[in-house]
Amino acid sequence: MPGTLGFRELGQMAYEPVWHAMQRFTNDRGTSAGDEVWLVQHPSVFTQGQAGKAEHLLLPGDIPVVKTDRGGQVTYHGPGQLVAYLLLDVRKLGFGVRELVTRMETCLIELLASYGVTAAAKPDAPGVYVDGAKIASLGLRIRHGCSFHGLALNVDMDMEPFRRINPCGYAGLAMTQLCDHTGSIEFAEVSARLRAQLVKHLDYAEQTTLTGGID
Repeated sequence: MPGTLGFRELGQMAYEPVWHAMQRFTNDRGTSAGDEVWLVQHPSVFTQGQAGKAEHLLLPGDIPVVKTDRGGQVTYHGPGQLVAYLLLDVRKLGFGVRELVTRMETCLIELLASYGVTAAAKPDAPGVYVDGAKIASLGLRIRHGCSFHGLALNVDMDMEPFRRINPCGYAGLAMTQLCDHTGSIEFAEVSARLRAQLVKHLDYAEQTTLTGGID
């Protein structure tokens, strides 16, 4: 069992500086580097995955579009969405990418269940869904046996920008968020519950909060 999973609470930060910091962290980490999860909210941005097709950007308008190096198609990030970036040595953890995705989905499904919300994964479309509507998106990149990028859970946000794209490349895909199923919700509590689920399902012994910023 791995030891401690470190969490960095970044608050709200622009997408591109966090993305580039993830790349540097992954490129520079040695075999002794500890695994980390970065928790963040982003100002409004569309991100286009490596295989992203321009036709899935319908009417981006004044929201910037960033072409990034994760898997998947286009998605939206904005305030009120909980983003968790998983900076893990997957080789050392001893499981493959598909298993990592499954464990991430299980984390989200159990987190939602703790709020009384029944959710499920789809084998042909990574992510987590409530009554057929997508509530969480996943996108990863593996480099030198280590992961970066991660997951985005819609908690309590403006959902309108999702209508400007084909989310994850699916035309007409319905999107939802946690507060639509629970009413008023405390964002910090959702974050704390996600931390606990990640520690549990990634088989860590404990968690810690890391201080200091990202480079």
